[in-house]
Amino acid sequence: MSPDWDERRAMKKVLILGIGNILQSDDGVGVHIANAIMESGIDLPEEVEVADGGTAGFDLIPLMQEKDRVVIIDALNTDDYPGSVYRFSAQHIRCSSNRISLHDVGLADVIHVLDLMGKRPEIEIVGIVPADITTTAIRLSEQVEKAVPKAVKVVLDTALHTA
Repeated sequence: MSPDWDERRAMKKVLILGIGNILQSDDGVGVHIANAIMESGIDLPEEVEVADGGTAGFDLIPLMQEKDRVVIIDALNTDDYPGSVYRFSAQHIRCSSNRISLHDVGLADVIHVLDLMGKRPEIEIVGIVPADITTTAIRLSEQVEKAVPKAVKVVLDTALHTA
């Protein structure tokens, strides 16, 4: 008897999670990168799951709570050149009173709830500096689109170093 969907998902110990609003140009970069990984045909280890988290906020907690490691991909609210790619641990989010994510429920809020539940996985963030988060468009800006291959490499290096 083969395992059902929930059991198969529980067996996956690493989650690559793209978040963002794809209707607002570069704000959706995390989702675009997660989709690029899923559509690439890259042969990921069986224990790695890739998911589109959209703008789900606290609804992301069930996806994250049973994982050993989560790599979150999102637009990064910082002053740098559009398309710049950063990688950092979730600890850096907690040290800042400013929101790093561009979404209503910040990553710090989700991580805090996971801490309270005693179910926080190791979390790393791959952030991409946006050029445009106000235009209603499904496409990425040219600067951010050019950064997608580099961001995919950083995400995979981050996710697979322990998978």
